[in-house]
Amino acid sequence: MPLTLKFVDKTNSAFFSTVKKRVDHYFQTNGISKQANGAMVLKTITYLVSFVGLYLLILLEVMPSWVSLLLAIALGMNMAFIGFNICHDALHGSYSSKPWVNKSLGFLFNIIGANVYVWKITHNKIHHTYTNIVGHDGDLEVAPGIVRVSPNEKHHFIHRFQHIYAFFLYALASISWFFRKDYKKFFQKRIGKHENKHPRIEYFNLFFYKLLYYFLFIILPLLVMDIAWWQFLIGFLAMNFAEGLVLGLVFQLAHLVEQTVLPNPQPHENMENAWAEHQMKTTANFASNSAITTFLCGGLNLQVEHHLFPKICHIHYPQISGIVRDVALEFSLPYHENKSFASALRSHYNFLKKAGKK
Repeated sequence: MPLTLKFVDKTNSAFFSTVKKRVDHYFQTNGISKQANGAMVLKTITYLVSFVGLYLLILLEVMPSWVSLLLAIALGMNMAFIGFNICHDALHGSYSSKPWVNKSLGFLFNIIGANVYVWKITHNKIHHTYTNIVGHDGDLEVAPGIVRVSPNEKHHFIHRFQHIYAFFLYALASISWFFRKDYKKFFQKRIGKHENKHPRIEYFNLFFYKLLYYFLFIILPLLVMDIAWWQFLIGFLAMNFAEGLVLGLVFQLAHLVEQTVLPNPQPHENMENAWAEHQMKTTANFASNSAITTFLCGGLNLQVEHHLFPKICHIHYPQISGIVRDVALEFSLPYHENKSFASALRSHYNFLKKAGKK
């Protein structure tokens, strides 16, 4: 397989040029910026204030132990929501037209345990280009060898049960990410087919900000809180299990469902579709009409719109989704969508069950 997999030039895509023109027209005629608006700023403040509040309530032990445990679970979910709603947009450069604002808000990604530099490579550059392409998109590596997503992967007896145990593995997503995945991705020779060559400063950043996360969420609580080590461990695991489950489910429901495809080009082949058409076939929305789901998921439930327009702030996705749907219909392209979170969850369950069969 070529190191650089090529698509039909997206500028030659009549679908993409049409949908882009209509979306641009929507913003121009309504006098709306594509970046964050007042609602987005309010959402940002809400998540950041709740993060600081939950962290301090736990650290200062102002609540009974059982309440602190619930707060730890809430804090884990809150950190996932900060990643979805604030950091994700900022790291795509869609939060603000001012680079320093995007950089500052994207920096929060380091505080909640992830690595900005590795994310920009694995997500912005690779996942958004080679979505669902076996051997290229690292997001397909849910749990290599344990969870099978493609018929081209080796089949093991245990895979026939993956539709059951995969959800327990999702709960380990944040622990794996913060303690293993970033290091592995950083130091391996390639990420997908992308050659890894890092600036020297990124070696420092990787270890410095990981240590900062470990200090804030492991060392400092053990130093200042009057609890036994096992009590801390329960709280830390509960926080991460909650965060990991939210991260795992939201990411998987957008791409690994029954409707989406997983192209597997052979070594001598390139992609037969234009990039935009490829995104329509490999991406799915869920609960797009639910204001609560959109508020919590940061527009990642409107994944089709996000993959076509990653430079537009997610706060606008509900408004442009109708445009995208109509243009897709005009060009006889799929617009994959599960109407609710529950139906998307069921579809993902069915996907895992089918992929687990020999």
